[in-house]
Amino acid sequence: MMDDKRARFEAQVLPHLDAAYRFARWLCPAAGEADDVVQDAILRAFRGFDGLRGSEAKAWFLSIVRNCHLTAAKQQQRRAFVPLPEESDAVDGHAMIATTPNPESDSILSDQKQVLERLMASLPQEHRMVLILREIEEMDYAQIAAVTGVPIGTVMSRLARSRAALKSKWLKEVEGKPRAVR
Repeated sequence: MMDDKRARFEAQVLPHLDAAYRFARWLCPAAGEADDVVQDAILRAFRGFDGLRGSEAKAWFLSIVRNCHLTAAKQQQRRAFVPLPEESDAVDGHAMIATTPNPESDSILSDQKQVLERLMASLPQEHRMVLILREIEEMDYAQIAAVTGVPIGTVMSRLARSRAALKSKWLKEVEGKPRAVR
């Protein structure tokens, strides 16, 4: 009895295996998924072969392929869906807050750094020197005086002038730039 069913299945359904695979390849994004869908369809078709009426084995088999694909897609979607925690979630909310800058802020910072470097380079050397030693190297006035060889009063006045000049140049630069409309 089983051998008879198998012989009829092989004669009526298996000739459409290539069509089933081509159909599955169009439905599935990856060849491996298409293989799985066709394999599942063959098993389901064999189990339900006794329910086949008429001679439309190809249409019947391809509808099983489609159903297997839809079932696999739903299962994959269910497995892939993991709800993300809200930022206010006490347990996992911290994971939703980015700790690294996003590409937009990286680009803005990079642009600002280039502008700052260009504006700093445009300052007179003695002003640039005290500004770098104070703001970047974080030296106090006495240390800057020792490095530059000028009195502390001169360091303080150069620092004030260089900060004012840099601020003025920065504001001119920023005001001259077109701004995004929000």
